[in-house]
Amino acid sequence: MSASSRGLRTSCQFNTKVFYPDARAPLWSSDALDGYGFDDRRLSFYADGCAITLNEDADSYSVKSATNEASIVNLTVTRTAPGFQVGTNGKSFFGTDPEHPWGSMRHAFWPRCHVEGSIITKNGEINFKGRALFIHALQGMKPHHAAARWKFCNFQSPTYAAVMMEFTTPPSYGSTVVSVGGVAQEGEIVCAGAANAGQHSQITSDPDNEWPEPGAVRFTWSGKTPNGENVQAELEGSLGPRLDRVDVLAQVPAIVKTLVGGVVGTRPYIYQYAPKQKLELKLQVGDREVVEEGVLFSEAVFIS
Repeated sequence: MSASSRGLRTSCQFNTKVFYPDARAPLWSSDALDGYGFDDRRLSFYADGCAITLNEDADSYSVKSATNEASIVNLTVTRTAPGFQVGTNGKSFFGTDPEHPWGSMRHAFWPRCHVEGSIITKNGEINFKGRALFIHALQGMKPHHAAARWKFCNFQSPTYAAVMMEFTTPPSYGSTVVSVGGVAQEGEIVCAGAANAGQHSQITSDPDNEWPEPGAVRFTWSGKTPNGENVQAELEGSLGPRLDRVDVLAQVPAIVKTLVGGVVGTRPYIYQYAPKQKLELKLQVGDREVVEEGVLFSEAVFIS
């Protein structure tokens, strides 16, 4: 959802993106919604032809959309490990007065989920049964004020999930790096917090926009188990060819384009990757060491 304080109307969009394992271009659907709102608890969302509904046990979301015939969505995401957020409410605040911030963002994670259901496309039905990550994100400020760059990691192996969302604030906020992430396994959080780091390497300059496109990544997590044991985790490897490069201003609603596009130096692009080779998560919990292969999805976002 997006809105403006300058008297413009609130707008709401439902987006679907499907990556194919072969060389086909991704399927992308983006549709404006009408008749939208929330339930009384403000935990479920509805609109004409679309609903995102939390179940009574608060451990499963159903996502249904018939807003676009190119991608009819019917998925259920069920949490299989506890969720987490950093701090008391998962928020990052912006401003000189912590009691009265002028902007904020919130991130909450279900790092390890089971997903069932399908997306029906014009080329047939796609079964999405498998593992998933579910993120609840709220951005209560203009995107180019919140962050200049983002790194994102979603790693899923047979036993573990390792997730991270890291952003670097604009120079006006000291180019501060904020990292939120954690490691989970079925039924429990191994560790979660803000003592994480993401690094890009094998950098090449994108000739179309001069952004430093990464060729490899390294993600690290540091924390403690609920029982107080020290935890260290590392994931490193080549990204391979990118899945997609998204020119954000070509995709977002007109209201967001108006707010962001006129800012000098703002050229937001998203680079998306899923290496074909499996990468290894190296995990040390106390004196125990585990190495396990899994699948990585990663994004690099450059805004300004």
